[in-house]
Amino acid sequence: MTLEINQQLIPPQTFGEKLKSIGPGIVVAATGAGTADLVTSLVIGTQFGMTFVWAIIVGSVLKYFLNEGVGRFYLATGQTILQGWHQLGKWATGYFGVYSIIWGFVYGAAAASTSGMAMHAMFPIMPVWAWAILHGVVGFILIWFGRYLLFERVMTVLIGVMFVTIIGTAALFLPSFGEFSYGLVPRVPQGSFFLMLGLVGGVGGTITMASYGYWLKEKGWSGKQWISAMRTDAKIAYLLTGLFTFAGLIIGAQFLAGSGVSIRDDEGLIKLAHMLGTEFGTPMKWMFLVAFWSAAYSSLIGVWNGVPYLFADFVKTVRKKKEAVNKEVSTKDPAYRFYLCWLTFPPMILFYFGKPVELIILYGALGSLFMPFLAASLLFLLNSKRVVKEFRNKWVPNAVLISCLIMFGFLGIQELIKLFN
Repeated sequence: MTLEINQQLIPPQTFGEKLKSIGPGIVVAATGAGTADLVTSLVIGTQFGMTFVWAIIVGSVLKYFLNEGVGRFYLATGQTILQGWHQLGKWATGYFGVYSIIWGFVYGAAAASTSGMAMHAMFPIMPVWAWAILHGVVGFILIWFGRYLLFERVMTVLIGVMFVTIIGTAALFLPSFGEFSYGLVPRVPQGSFFLMLGLVGGVGGTITMASYGYWLKEKGWSGKQWISAMRTDAKIAYLLTGLFTFAGLIIGAQFLAGSGVSIRDDEGLIKLAHMLGTEFGTPMKWMFLVAFWSAAYSSLIGVWNGVPYLFADFVKTVRKKKEAVNKEVSTKDPAYRFYLCWLTFPPMILFYFGKPVELIILYGALGSLFMPFLAASLLFLLNSKRVVKEFRNKWVPNAVLISCLIMFGFLGIQELIKLFN
């Protein structure tokens, strides 16, 4: 399907109309709020209780400004984020090209394996690797043959299931008002600094945030008149993401704290599901396993749809032919379909042979630099003459993006140190 812009669409004016029109933000929330966010919030809640409510709020605000920046750049200029990066220099698009190939290979295996693990916990009729392959192939078919509206509806269902089940679980352990208000006051207990930064930096997505402009275009939103609706859409996305992460914090603080149980990875989520089943009965175990699966598979489908746009745009941007530059990317582009295949099939090798250490190190090194790269590029692009003065950054977005750059840069350096030590 080509990215056709429906010129007859009229931007919503009232808040109610804007709420009815949301969609790309739901996709962002469903893609970004994955099992990694859930594990991180559970770990921090278990160790530090409700101390870091404020950190979730800060993380949601930071990611909102990054996401809003991507959307505003597209709507205010008509250019994709890849075109913006290319204007920064060939090094920027070159960095993305290398990053996307390595990231896609490793993430494809990780996302399918996590989805397969969740399904295997519910239906152990096949090994995890077989479930992983099935999830990858079903996602491939949905994106290859489906249209955006179908994709958005599937994501809406998955995020609905995920939020109802996770927030429903957290509702069993609601903290007192005093505990909640204690967490609103910024404080960093001894030994918690890096966990706190990981929580702030991990709220809701990384590379998929750069796909937001393509989902806006699929929705038919084009031009400066849609910026107000886009901002509402992005706010809803990170409100939902913050609530999801907050629910994980509550479960960790109110249920796991003092239990001696460590939830460190996706296997830990299965352990938690069995604990909930023992405490509250089998239906609760199943509800949490369904939540685990929904969080994992919504992230997979979101990446399968969104990141190939970035890769296809990368290929289009670096080509010299004028007709290629002027052509809009679509789900039928050979480069889009190549990358969709790249996410789905080559990573299956890792199910059998494990993840090569050298590849993981390179993936981690490039990944640690992506968020500061996104923050720095938005800071430059949204203050440039490419954006009309009315929609350039004001002091608040600039302050937030500078904060993002400093924080993600610091996290990236720490990640590199851990990788190469």
